[in-house]
Amino acid sequence: MDFLVQGFIQALRLLLAGDKEVYSIAFLTLKVSGLATLVSLLLGVPMGLYLAVSRFRGREFLVGGVNAGMGLPPTVVGLWVALFFWRRGPLGFLGLMYTPTAMVIAQTIIATPLVAGLTMSAVQQLSPKLRLQILALGASPLQFWWLIIKEVRLGILAAVMAGFGRVIAEVGASMAVGGNVRWYSRVLTTSIVLEVNKGNFSLALALSFVLLLITYSITYLLTVLQQRRRQA
Repeated sequence: MDFLVQGFIQALRLLLAGDKEVYSIAFLTLKVSGLATLVSLLLGVPMGLYLAVSRFRGREFLVGGVNAGMGLPPTVVGLWVALFFWRRGPLGFLGLMYTPTAMVIAQTIIATPLVAGLTMSAVQQLSPKLRLQILALGASPLQFWWLIIKEVRLGILAAVMAGFGRVIAEVGASMAVGGNVRWYSRVLTTSIVLEVNKGNFSLALALSFVLLLITYSITYLLTVLQQRRRQA
């Protein structure tokens, strides 16, 4: 128990003292995970909406792929992204290996199926009669999709929280494609793994408290927004 208290105290000291490296790592963590969540939202929400409403040949195959993708192992994603971005890979000429951009791409791949799957599930819980009523009232395609999004906005916010929580906590893909380079591609999760491997458990524990603080703060803000929309 004393070890946990010491780790918490050290985390406070690092934050209050304005430790440049800790703040740099924390900022990059927010930047990478935030961008990955945003891109996965832009990709996953339309995908989930379309799969929930449309009927076409091969739909079950795509839905199965989305559901399977919700449990993609981060290390596998990191490996495949690395294979594409390595110097001799198909996209090696882009020079993205061991960069924050590669980390965003890997995390986006991890989060997108989760966002799409939860969005699709939220839309499928709506009464089919509601969609028919919207069309019967003469809504344009844009109005139709906007009204559907308004109806499932709480589910979409839940998808955002789930996607953000998954990517900010992942470590395998970030290590594989980011390289854990100091002052450049080192995030909180990879820093914790590094300190544990070095046997510096007190600093690892302090960094874990910083990560928990960031995760809870962002999730809390999204939860407040979700609950206010629910009451509206």
